[in-house]
Amino acid sequence: MSEELFRVNAYLKECEATVTAVIGDGACVDRTVFYPAGGGQPGDTGVMRASGGELRVVDTRKDAEGNHLHLLAPGVAPPVVGERVSMRIDWERRHRLMRMHSCMHMLCAAVPAGVTGGSIGEDRGRLDFDLQETLDKQELTERLNALIAGDHPMRLEWVEESELDANPDLVRTLSVQPPRGFGSVRLVRFEGVDVQPCGGTHVASSAEIGRVRVEKIEKKGKRNRRVIVVFDE
Repeated sequence: MSEELFRVNAYLKECEATVTAVIGDGACVDRTVFYPAGGGQPGDTGVMRASGGELRVVDTRKDAEGNHLHLLAPGVAPPVVGERVSMRIDWERRHRLMRMHSCMHMLCAAVPAGVTGGSIGEDRGRLDFDLQETLDKQELTERLNALIAGDHPMRLEWVEESELDANPDLVRTLSVQPPRGFGSVRLVRFEGVDVQPCGGTHVASSAEIGRVRVEKIEKKGKRNRRVIVVFDE
């Protein structure tokens, strides 16, 4: 498996790597700054510079065997195994995803209920809450922006899986469990606001998210309230 540099530093934009495998339209490398789709966050796009020129990476995913695949544009000749390449993510897109993913953590703090589903995009994000009562769109927008403007720093922590088992309330997402089997689990903590296991990429402080707006609140079932948030730019 690739060394996932983004897990420790989401602000890394590029790296040098060695190709370890080519599987279909995807190239695997020994280390990467590209985030693979997961946890509701899309995979990174960008470029891979190889001896054959600059190759466009159109998506990043993990296959059933856990291979970290950098999917190349159709018809592009992939690099060869053992080749040294340089890799650079589409930073503007990634940063917007980081901001929105962090916004979803703020939304978790603003709505004290379990999360049953969600997704993250460049311009909007949504969470489904295990909630029966209605929410006020304007009030929730103000509450969310107040948390964001508080400029709460983010820091990463790693805890043993046994510690997570002893504190099940840390897991807010009822439909997706944090990745296990590595001996430890990564926690994302926004100081004084939210802490939960998460493998995604995040901004260094909540103020970096910028202003947002609750675009829509939908009733998707007796105990399901869907909140859709967009950047207020």
